[in-house]
Amino acid sequence: MAAPTDQRIAVPIDDPNADTEWNEILRKHGVIPEKPPSPTPMIEEAILEGRRIAHENRLEGKDLDELDELEDLEDEAFLDSYRQKRMQELNNLTKKSIHGAVYPLSKPEYQREVTEASNNGPVFVNLTSPLGTNVESRVLSELWRQAAKEYGDVKFCEIRADKAIEGYPDRNCPTILVYKNGDIVKQIVTLVTIGGARVNMMEIDNLLVEVGAVGEKDMRVVKRKRDAEDAREEALMGKGIKSGNLRHATVNDDDDDDDWD
Repeated sequence: MAAPTDQRIAVPIDDPNADTEWNEILRKHGVIPEKPPSPTPMIEEAILEGRRIAHENRLEGKDLDELDELEDLEDEAFLDSYRQKRMQELNNLTKKSIHGAVYPLSKPEYQREVTEASNNGPVFVNLTSPLGTNVESRVLSELWRQAAKEYGDVKFCEIRADKAIEGYPDRNCPTILVYKNGDIVKQIVTLVTIGGARVNMMEIDNLLVEVGAVGEKDMRVVKRKRDAEDAREEALMGKGIKSGNLRHATVNDDDDDDDWD
């Protein structure tokens, strides 16, 4: 007796996700699963939402003078709400700005001015090099002064490394120590990990945000980022114009050569 043969009919399926009449029949009878929803609408929705948020936040980081320059371009009520917001932020910063300069430290006052003071907020300490030839140390000291001036609500201190820690090697200078609630919460030895001698205030901003000294939406942080982005765009546009002029000059040179033929 012959072995029974499989009477089932093979169903041809090329692409189960294709929008064909045959696939619709197969889906209806449960032979293939329903076609998954297209991600396109979700992507488009995310893009629109991103544009909406960007439009609503287009005035973030602008100071009062910059807001005044937009009087002819923005709705007056919307612009005025941002003015009020900026003025409130400035008033809050003024009230909190109890420092405003770098505190020079001596070892006897270190415990009081740094460790104990950090219970009231983060304290940033720069261990400087005793040698004038240490470029990174000079760069950080300059940034430290700028940061202390801009962030008057944050305490910045400075002490020669060998005065704070006997025998501290100059190759480890400058060293940044961040104290919070009596403990060291961040330590950066030399500037190699944050840009070296080319470090700028944006790296200091990032450090302040990282340890919670300021918020990432702090107007000083946002403004510096926006200014950097604007400068980058202007530089790229400038390069594009120069390249265009170069191509134009090349074409003109070719035309001049043709005149001599």
